[in-house]
Amino acid sequence: MIKAPMPGLVVRVMVKEGDEVKAGQGLLVLEAMKMQNEIPSPGAGTVKEIPVEQGKTVMTGDVLVVIE
Repeated sequence: MIKAPMPGLVVRVMVKEGDEVKAGQGLLVLEAMKMQNEIPSPGAGTVKEIPVEQGKTVMTGDVLVVIE
């Protein structure tokens, strides 16, 4: 489960449910304080859920992506 490290705006979601991801692969881009931060996968697995969408504002600790 990947959580938001800071409050921000989801600018782009780069994976979809069912995708296989590798460690370090970019999952989404979060914009905070006018800087865009790519959120990487902490490990390999399958994307099970993406409870956020492009254009949504998230707070610190909100779940961004669930990987199994």
